[in-house]
Amino acid sequence: MDFRNAICFGVAGNFAHHLEQAGELEDFKDVVTEEADAPKGIFPFYLPHSDSFLGRYPISSTTLTLPNDDDAQVEPEIVLACDIIYDENKKVASLVPKVFGTFNDCTIRKEGAPKISYKKSWGDDSKGISTKFIDIDKFSKGGIMDNYHLCSYLLRDGVLHEYGVDAPLLGYGYFYEKLISWLIDKMNNQKDFGPLEDMAEHIKNANYPSQALITIGATAYAVFGESHYLQSGDEIFVIAYDIRVDDSSIKDSPTKIVLHQTVK
Repeated sequence: MDFRNAICFGVAGNFAHHLEQAGELEDFKDVVTEEADAPKGIFPFYLPHSDSFLGRYPISSTTLTLPNDDDAQVEPEIVLACDIIYDENKKVASLVPKVFGTFNDCTIRKEGAPKISYKKSWGDDSKGISTKFIDIDKFSKGGIMDNYHLCSYLLRDGVLHEYGVDAPLLGYGYFYEKLISWLIDKMNNQKDFGPLEDMAEHIKNANYPSQALITIGATAYAVFGESHYLQSGDEIFVIAYDIRVDDSSIKDSPTKIVLHQTVK
């Protein structure tokens, strides 16, 4: 699938411990959330029709191109392709998740970036998305996603390392109806503050797109992932698998989603 006409954004802080391990907790020190365990906000990584760096389509299903002068880490995530429905005032009235896949929200690790988005997109092939997507029967308890786990690996010098911890999708802090309600609120009401940006303004400038690609949060890192940045020649695997029929290996199956990128 190609998402060049979709607004693309991610959720920050939707899995326990990820922000601490990524060194990003300080970025959000002044952001007040509704609940103690709520995500911190949403950030854009691709804005259709934008003249800024965020208007350059960054997504690849095969290649990850490293930034020139900065370290970067994989951020293994589930991604939702959603239809956006607006009300008569051009506010987001509803989001309808249609399919899900796996995503590498690869991120630069550097201090002092004024916005999260500055660390999220640096040109072609700076993000990764699976070629396979699975239809969402219902984005609520009792649906197909109840049974899925997310895991990730890095292959370096012939050795396969666990990169992110294996986690059930039900382990997301905000998920299903609670996540959708929160996302709609942030799309309509999040302001330009600290590391966050005015999302309603971005949506307006993108001519009110009918589709959103939303990465819903990165897992905590395994020991190797927390302590190792990406290098040229690495191979990345971000996998979603149905625990009823699959294992967590990198081998594909009809019910498994495997994103596989080579680092350049």
